[in-house]
Amino acid sequence: MTDNSGPASKYTSIHQGAPLLVPSAIRAELGLTLLPGYIHLGVAKEIVPALREFGLDPDPIIREAGLDPSLFADGANVIPHAALGRLLTLSVARTNCPHFGLLVGQRATILSLGMVGRLMQQSETVGDAMRALVSNLSIQNRGSVPSLTVSGDTALFTFSVYQPEAESADQISDGSLAVAVNALRALCGADWNPIEVLLPRAAPMDQKPYRRHFRAPVRFNQESAIIVFAVRDLDVRIAGADPVMRVLLEERIAQIKGSQSTEFSDDIRRLLRVRLTSNHCSAEDIAHLLAMHRRTLSRRLKGSGMGYRAITNEIRFEIARQLLEGTEVPLAQIAAALGYSEASAFTRAFRRWSGQTPTTWRGEGHHG
Repeated sequence: MTDNSGPASKYTSIHQGAPLLVPSAIRAELGLTLLPGYIHLGVAKEIVPALREFGLDPDPIIREAGLDPSLFADGANVIPHAALGRLLTLSVARTNCPHFGLLVGQRATILSLGMVGRLMQQSETVGDAMRALVSNLSIQNRGSVPSLTVSGDTALFTFSVYQPEAESADQISDGSLAVAVNALRALCGADWNPIEVLLPRAAPMDQKPYRRHFRAPVRFNQESAIIVFAVRDLDVRIAGADPVMRVLLEERIAQIKGSQSTEFSDDIRRLLRVRLTSNHCSAEDIAHLLAMHRRTLSRRLKGSGMGYRAITNEIRFEIARQLLEGTEVPLAQIAAALGYSEASAFTRAFRRWSGQTPTTWRGEGHHG
C-alpha cells in the first residue's frame, strides 16, 4: 500500500493576530509553477561545484546540454528534466566518473529540496516529513516521483524517474537517493543509517563511494531505487520543528499546487510509474485511486489526446529501457516486473514499441 497522504494538521489554534514574517527564500519561490517535464534546479545546482572539483569549467558543458550557465546561480530556477539528463550524460563522459550523480546528490542538503525541504524540517515526525516529501515533490520536480511504503518493520522510500526518454536515469536515481539519505540524516541525526539501499543500475567497478555515502549494504541491478530503513525511524520527533512555520509552508505549497497547470495525463504517468511494477495499475485501480469512474478517467484522458493503454505502454517502455540500458536484470525478471506472464509476451511488446527485441536493444547499448 503506497502512502501518499499529506501530514495531518495536529493543531487547533495558531497564534492569532501576530504578523508572520515570510522568509525571502519562500517569497522567491511563490508563484513559480512547474509544467510537466520540468524541475526546479534544486539538487542539480550542485553539478557546477562537482564539475569544478574535477578541474573542469562547467559553463561549456552546461551550454552543450542546451542550458544557460547563469541559471545555475539560483536553485529556484526551472529547467527541463530532459536537459538535466543530457547534462549528467555529458558530465559522466567529461569526468570519466561513473558515479558522478552520486557526487552531486552527496553535496546537496535537505534545503536543496526547496520549500518541500523546509516543510520537512518543520514536520512533527520523520514519518510526517517523508509523507510531505512524497505528497509535494511535484512542486519541485515534475520528472520523478517518490513513494513511501511500509512493509512489516521496514519502511521503503522509492524514487522513480518517469519522464519519457530520460537520459542518465541511473545518475538521477543515484543523486536522488544520496540527497534523500542526507535529508534523513538532517532529521534523525548525523549517525542515522539505512538498512540497505537498492539501485537500478549495473554494479560499478568501484562500489566504495556508494558504501561510504550510504553507510549500508548497496544492492545493484535492482528494479527500483529504494532506501530501506527501520519503520520505527518514522516515529522519530524532529527537533526544533515550528508548527506555525509548518502551517505557513503547507498553505504556500497548497497555493502553488492549486495554480499548477497539471496535465491529467501527467498525473496518471506519476501514479503509474510508482504502481506499474506492483501490478496495481489497471484502469479500474487508477480510477478507484482518483475516486472517479473508469469512464470519467477515459473521457479526461481523451481530452489530453492519449488513452490509458497508450500511457501504460509508454511507462512500460520507459521502465524497460531504464532496466535494459542501466542494469543487468534478466529479461524474464523485467517481464515479470512489468506484469507480463511470460518473457515472450514482453519481447513481442518491446519489438512493437522499438522495432527491436530487448536483447538486441541491450546489446547495442542504447542510451537516451
